[in-house]
Amino acid sequence: MSTIEIRQFPCRSDNYGILIHDRSAGVTAAIDAPDTDAVRKALRDAGWALTHIFTTHSHFDHIAGHQALKRETNCTIYGPKKEARDIPCIDIPVAEGDKLTFGSTEVQVLETPGHTPGHVTYFLPNVVDVSGSGRKSGVAFAGDTLFSVGCGRIIEGRHAEMWRSLQKIMALPPDTLVYCGHEYTQSNIRFALTVEPENPALLDRKRKVDALRSRGEPTLPVTLATELETNPFLRAKSPAIRKSLGLGPDVPDAKVFEELRRRKDRF
Repeated sequence: MSTIEIRQFPCRSDNYGILIHDRSAGVTAAIDAPDTDAVRKALRDAGWALTHIFTTHSHFDHIAGHQALKRETNCTIYGPKKEARDIPCIDIPVAEGDKLTFGSTEVQVLETPGHTPGHVTYFLPNVVDVSGSGRKSGVAFAGDTLFSVGCGRIIEGRHAEMWRSLQKIMALPPDTLVYCGHEYTQSNIRFALTVEPENPALLDRKRKVDALRSRGEPTLPVTLATELETNPFLRAKSPAIRKSLGLGPDVPDAKVFEELRRRKDRF
């Protein structure tokens, strides 16, 4: 069991930047680099020196800080092999099944395409977060594949790919703490209530999220268990959702997901 600190901070219009720090090894990683100044400030506030960037995918709002931060810190930049040519300054391309060493922490790479062709999720299976909660669990950095009560838009991939990616995340331990790339939870809940309006867990999540946002606080991270109870894109088997969509019990889960995603695109 390794010990890390995690700091999440808002940047750009609705992105989150994330730093993870292994104090014993003296290493610090950014999960993506959405904004150079925001990452610099978070590092300065924490008193940490950047040594790694773990890149989830190649969209500009996740790699905008790569070149400047590489130049300033000579950090090692990891990123999906299938998008390596579109990721500035990448040092080590990664793919499904790779296991990376970050101080005393193992980082597992899951390929989770759909939003982009090569998107990856980074999973730390056994860590203690000493940044506040002292929580022992797995931690997943899902980028733009999974959002709280939502999922990424299918921009460069296919619906079937995204569904398989979400199934991969769904198979992680339920107590996994999930960090995502954007603060979209309130708008995602508004859509979720159109397809499962009587889900008590979703209604409870809405109350908690509205209270957090009224105080200017983030809705992330969130446990995978909460997402399994409230996120319609992970609930293709729900009879209530299928009824809302006009889809019967024999329709494959992947088709239910596709219909949900298409409706969200029009929402």
